Amino acid sequence: MKAADIRATFLKFFESKGHAVVASSPVVPGDDPTLLFTNAGMNQFKDVFLGFDKRPYQRATTSQKCIRAGGKHNDLDNVGYTARHHTFFEMLGNFSFGDYFKKDAIAFAWELLTVHFKLPADKLWATVYAEDDEAYDIWLKDIGLPAERIVRIGDNKGGRYQSDNFWMMGDTGPCGPCSEIFYDHGPDVAGGPPGSAEQDGDRYIEIWNNVFMQFNRTEDGVMHKLPKPSVDTGMGLERLAAVLQHVHSNYEIDLFVALLAAAKKAVDEAGAGDCDKDSPSLKVIADHIRACSFTICDGVIPGNAGRGYVLRRIARRAIRHGYKLGARAPFFHKLVAALVEQMGEAYPELRAAEKRVTEVLLQEETGFFRTIANGMEILEAALAGGQGVDGDTAFKLHDTYGFPVDLTGDVCRERGVAVDEARFNELLEEQKTRARQAGKFKMAQGLSYEGVATAFHGYEHLVCETSRITALYVDGVAVQQVAAGDDAVIVLDHTPFYAESGGQVGDRGELRNAASRVAVHDTLKIQADVFGHHGSVLEGGLRVGDQLVARVDAESRSHTVRNHSATHLMHKALREVLGAHVQQKGSLVSPERTRFDFAHGQALTAEQIAEVERLVNAEILANASTAAEVMELEAAQKSGAMMLFGEKYGETVRVLSIGSSKELCGGTHVGRTGDIGLFKIVAEGAVAAGIRRVEAVTGTNALAYLQTLETRLGQIASSLKVAPADAATRVEGLLEHIKQLDKDMAQLKGKLASAQGDALADQAIDVGGLKLLAVAVEGADAATLRGLLDKLRDKLKSAVLVLASVDGEKVSLGAAVTADWVAKGLKAGELVSFVAAQVGGKGGGKPDMAMAGGSNPAALPAALASVQGWVAQRT
Repeated sequence: MKAADIRATFLKFFESKGHAVVASSPVVPGDDPTLLFTNAGMNQFKDVFLGFDKRPYQRATTSQKCIRAGGKHNDLDNVGYTARHHTFFEMLGNFSFGDYFKKDAIAFAWELLTVHFKLPADKLWATVYAEDDEAYDIWLKDIGLPAERIVRIGDNKGGRYQSDNFWMMGDTGPCGPCSEIFYDHGPDVAGGPPGSAEQDGDRYIEIWNNVFMQFNRTEDGVMHKLPKPSVDTGMGLERLAAVLQHVHSNYEIDLFVALLAAAKKAVDEAGAGDCDKDSPSLKVIADHIRACSFTICDGVIPGNAGRGYVLRRIARRAIRHGYKLGARAPFFHKLVAALVEQMGEAYPELRAAEKRVTEVLLQEETGFFRTIANGMEILEAALAGGQGVDGDTAFKLHDTYGFPVDLTGDVCRERGVAVDEARFNELLEEQKTRARQAGKFKMAQGLSYEGVATAFHGYEHLVCETSRITALYVDGVAVQQVAAGDDAVIVLDHTPFYAESGGQVGDRGELRNAASRVAVHDTLKIQADVFGHHGSVLEGGLRVGDQLVARVDAESRSHTVRNHSATHLMHKALREVLGAHVQQKGSLVSPERTRFDFAHGQALTAEQIAEVERLVNAEILANASTAAEVMELEAAQKSGAMMLFGEKYGETVRVLSIGSSKELCGGTHVGRTGDIGLFKIVAEGAVAAGIRRVEAVTGTNALAYLQTLETRLGQIASSLKVAPADAATRVEGLLEHIKQLDKDMAQLKGKLASAQGDALADQAIDVGGLKLLAVAVEGADAATLRGLLDKLRDKLKSAVLVLASVDGEKVSLGAAVTADWVAKGLKAGELVSFVAAQVGGKGGGKPDMAMAGGSNPAALPAALASVQGWVAQRT
């Protein structure tokens, strides 16, 4: 039975038992910031089990995409070297939310395995928690499993309920006993039954785990029975496929056989020739294409932090294994098509994203192949002594050559040596410390402050009438007073000034009282709740304790809030136009414009930009009101508010609803979408691999931008003597005319070269039995020189030629040697380099023809004269 059939049979069976078939959630758990990746089928139902969510069904079944390659669950280092470890796997599961319990769950599992999958009943074993007599009796009396094949597993992890067969969500909360089902491969395979000293062998393989959520554990350690106990089960598709296909390794099942074949073909074509089909490296590649493809499909791109870093680590590990097999060109991206063929029907989102996934992986490969050769050369040199890799070398590879330390560790493990990780981490921490210190000096100017927090009133007001100074700083030093002419940082107990955060720049404005006036240029956070107003004292002086009127520059703020609100609408529009993979990777919102960085693998087309603009301006015209609400993080997640993956949020968050957009945001915004006025994208481009940047303007800035474009268009139209509407057509016509003139010019130069060829041939002299010509040609460019050299070589039959021309301060050179003299050791590349060096340039080429350039025309006559001596020495 093929893996696809096993998946379909499982889901169809539980559907027949009243379960709702629920689609797999993404491998990126957008509604659970506690998880790096989805690693179990129950992840998407966690809130249901906790009682925070209710679904229209009480029974569910899924085939869940899972990744275990980071955090607590990390199988990465074992992949390729064991029979059952994967970075990506599929978890088949059935769930009961307060409906059926142990008896039905066990019966369902037994029926599916023995009747539908036709596994021999005498090959199956079960484990139960030692104190779970109920589960034991169900296996013994209801199912009829012999007592010798039912194993009680006790507390083997250091305390009561600390057992392989007792599941806990955490130190407190839902928990309960487990009952696992094992398949016995028979006495020909080494290993003992579960619970025995030899249980780690391959004879007895766990294929199903039934978790019975029966208790709620409180902080005092007491187990309280849940009023509605639930069931969470999981069965690895790959493991079951290995059993049903009668193989002992997951890598021998039909799905992996196809991927391994595709991996070998791609690696061979990339330079390996005919790599070993049984190499563990091919297993690594075949495994890793699944993890990488599904991760990219669900919105992650390779990066240097969080999920992006894990993705990059997996991809580069696969690339390195291909390099180890002999691949010297990108190959990994070619496996996406094979994966789609195997899994695209079950996961249509993968088929839809095939092109984008391929492009992202190709981009990552291309970049990494530029560094892997240097890194491997240095690493091989370090390993030559057989003593492992010292921390300094590992850090140099990481810091200078972009060669990840985990790849260094992979290579070392293969050689049976180690990396000095302690020294590496020491150097890495020193680098981070330097970066933190530099960043603190640059951004906070050496400031630190312990004391009264700043209360922010800027959402509602632009003026605070009674703000008291709680601290003053000059050049990073706390002072008690400042005078006119001083630049200072002023800390207030109350302020309407927004401090730079979340991409929005800090407010500017004015602080004043009857005697003093300060121009505030910027507002930054010294600590989370302490705002520093960076300004210049224009009049009077200030003391700690003085009261001031704090007034935000209203015009500057109005420009900023228009841009910030438009950013939210643009983010949503980008996701609608380009796809749900678009994720914010950075932003800067200032009074002048908004700059938005996001995950996307290719440039936006003119049509896509126009559509984003249309969607945003439609929201503006709708003039919907803006609403901001502070709520608990969990409530915000349930509301559907967009959150940035990798961001750390507090217990309470501010949810901003503007138009059809809902995001977490602490910034300032317009009251209604219509206040934005007008939205226009002014720039789009790449800022990093897989990261695009869009810049846009709003309101009066957008109007000014369009008016400037209109003025420039009018000037162009006036110069062309056409109406503005006809300018583009006129320019296209001129460009075609210029192209034709270029062609005509090239033809004329060719005729000129032909005319000069005969006259130049007559100037050739005899040197050691060959014809030698080294002259300057007036009015010739590099292409003309090349044409002349070809003509002269054909005419003279046996010759060495050097032609030159001068255009201002630029010297063009060309050299040619006929085949008979090339065979005798004269090379055009060496000759042209010899001449070019004398005129301040360099060049080279093939033995029979080479071109060069220079920047010293005055030296050309002597350089040409030296050619005869160069030739004489070599003939």
